[in-house]
Amino acid sequence: MGLFTELKDSISRVTDRLFAEEEPKRIGIYGPPNAGKTTLANRIARDWTGDAVGAESHIPHETRRARRKENVEIERNGKSVTIDIVDTPGVTTKVDYEEFTDEMDEDDAIRRSREATEGVAEAMHWLREDVDGVIYVLDSAEDPITQVNTMLIGIIESRDLPVLIFANKIDLDEASVKRIEDAFPQHKTVPLSAKEGENMDEVYANIAEYFG
Repeated sequence: MGLFTELKDSISRVTDRLFAEEEPKRIGIYGPPNAGKTTLANRIARDWTGDAVGAESHIPHETRRARRKENVEIERNGKSVTIDIVDTPGVTTKVDYEEFTDEMDEDDAIRRSREATEGVAEAMHWLREDVDGVIYVLDSAEDPITQVNTMLIGIIESRDLPVLIFANKIDLDEASVKRIEDAFPQHKTVPLSAKEGENMDEVYANIAEYFG
């Protein structure tokens, strides 16, 4: 009887541990084109896994398909969280092939604009169906009050998803974190430069606390 009880208790402990482990949280990185989303995704992934998520570029819509980096464990200040980073295409209300003609010929520009449009649709699908939280990346040198930002923040709020706003590119002279804070005072805003690695300790502390 004692052996049976010990075996039962052992199985129970293993089962409890298995069910206690949470699945990684899918955190979507959203924002308008060229805000630095992939640069941030790569910075996080490299810091915690040693690998990158995808290619970075100054050309709009370099990311035209959602890319995922799984099981990224972030620890700061005694708190930790394991996330799947979902780097999504930049969302815009219109993709014009002429945006790309300075960098490529017309046929390639048309193809890129078509792919970018499909990428916007995919990003919206992820937002409506498949993410557990959102990192919303804004270029702090640009005006945050736009139709796209207002729409996306509204969708995030309607889904009751936890969201952190990251005011990126603070290394630029024209950057204004306050402008973003004033635009969306209902959400936490974290300043950073993903390119230069500025203020990443605060970034990681907020991710671990907010999504953990």
